[in-house]
Amino acid sequence: MTSQAFTTDLGLQVPAITTDQMREVDRVAIEELGPNLYQMMENAGRSLAVTILETLGAAWSQTPITVLCGTGGNGGGGICAARHLANRGADVTVVVTDPGGLTPVPSEQLAIYRATSGRMAEASALHLLRPGLIVDAVIGYSLHGPPRGVARKTIDWAGAQSAPVISLDVPSGIDATTGESSGSQVRASVTLTLALPKTGLDAETSGDLWLADLGIPEEVYRRVGIDVPTGLFGDRFRLPLRPFGV
Repeated sequence: MTSQAFTTDLGLQVPAITTDQMREVDRVAIEELGPNLYQMMENAGRSLAVTILETLGAAWSQTPITVLCGTGGNGGGGICAARHLANRGADVTVVVTDPGGLTPVPSEQLAIYRATSGRMAEASALHLLRPGLIVDAVIGYSLHGPPRGVARKTIDWAGAQSAPVISLDVPSGIDATTGESSGSQVRASVTLTLALPKTGLDAETSGDLWLADLGIPEEVYRRVGIDVPTGLFGDRFRLPLRPFGV
């Protein structure tokens, strides 16, 4: 099942986009107009940290949080969120599926995170962790085929835990365009999707859906041919969403 549009809590209709459209939005922002990848990753990570804190409520400082991170931009957003949590004294552990394979910007995020009190754990030691909350930042909108290797094992581990899961952008293992899964997948309690919602998001796998502002200007969307409501976020940086017509 796919959705062509979502609705905010104030009744604004928000277009849903495919993987190819989101890739082009990223390209135009990074190569032509901004914001750059560093800025967007920081915006994503901070909004994810806020979502985690609000989800946990008063229990945030007593809840062990495990942040599962892939090697690309989605993982970098997860690492950034973990740093914000660690700076506030949260009990947070980061697990990167392949630390040596991190792309440059997420690698810088990890270097900053290592300067906090937050912990690191190897993916091979996941069985030793007892999380009260899991953050899924393994694979974002760029999934190609079923998850493999350590990423697959990490996703399977998350699915076997009793702790709730918050996914960044798209639950790992879900095709952002079609909503289909051809292998291991995460079933999230909450999903914080980025920039615009993806057509493959639905309540069954994504849980409660929120949209985070990455700071992308309207001209980026115009160049890509996407009609986005002016002032979509108003005085907020995150918006709750539901499928249009529901």
